[in-house]
Amino acid sequence: MMPFLPFARPPYWPRKLAWGAALAFGWAVASTAWAGDADRVIARVNGIDIKAGDLTLADEDIGSNLPMTGEARRDYLTRYLIDMQLIVQSAETKKLGDDEDFKRRLAFARNKLLMERYLQTEGRAAVSDAALHDLYQQVTKEMAGEQEIHARHILVPTEDDAKAVFEQLRKGADFAALAKEKSKDPSSSEGGDLGYFTRDRMVPEFADAAFKLQVGQISDPVKTEFGWHIIKLEDKRTRPIPEFDKVKDQLETMVARKALSEQVAKLRADAKIERLEAPPAVAPGANAGAGKPPAK
Repeated sequence: MMPFLPFARPPYWPRKLAWGAALAFGWAVASTAWAGDADRVIARVNGIDIKAGDLTLADEDIGSNLPMTGEARRDYLTRYLIDMQLIVQSAETKKLGDDEDFKRRLAFARNKLLMERYLQTEGRAAVSDAALHDLYQQVTKEMAGEQEIHARHILVPTEDDAKAVFEQLRKGADFAALAKEKSKDPSSSEGGDLGYFTRDRMVPEFADAAFKLQVGQISDPVKTEFGWHIIKLEDKRTRPIPEFDKVKDQLETMVARKALSEQVAKLRADAKIERLEAPPAVAPGANAGAGKPPAK
């Protein structure tokens, strides 16, 4: 299992990054065999060239939905681009590109692409060995001495269900086998195994109950917003510090996002922004608990 750093959302990140997907896109490396031959013409439709670089773009656009690989994938994408060009040429004859709605969408797509390119460029520029090691030192210092536990659980919808499960366990039923049979959580296929986690990774009611247990002990039924849980503690330990190389990718993302968050904040501060409609009122506490991973 890949080690992870102690905060899923560092304190300097906004809770919701509107440009988070663009940044992730920026770290993708084209894996297609034709990525380095962008200008080579691979097909022609009524005199209009289709180039190898277009294959890379098509693969980025629809490749995640394709089951095939290798030459079969290349052939599918080539046919896709040919059909696209045929339809585009027909649309041009109908002057569909002159439509005002199309022009708005085209302008939006251009702005979005420019935003992505900016975030990619600036995000990469922010990453340096010094920045990565500084952040690693900061994060691992915060991790020092942090406790984590390894637990299993069984999740059921009602208190009566939980009491019935608890009674079976009290009579000697195997916890993992019962989790596979009774639990409504996705971890049921693994016998309810949640692996190791720190207190802040779970909702408070679950964490409080789990961290009070002794190794081998089973909790009374615990209610959370997800249902009723029976928890078994498998192990306790001081959280190990991950090696730098094993978390380097995460560090790169964190450094880039921090730099971009600061840059976007500065752009906002320096700009004259006029909202001609009042923003909607947000009810107090509406975002309470946002970003907290659910108890599994």
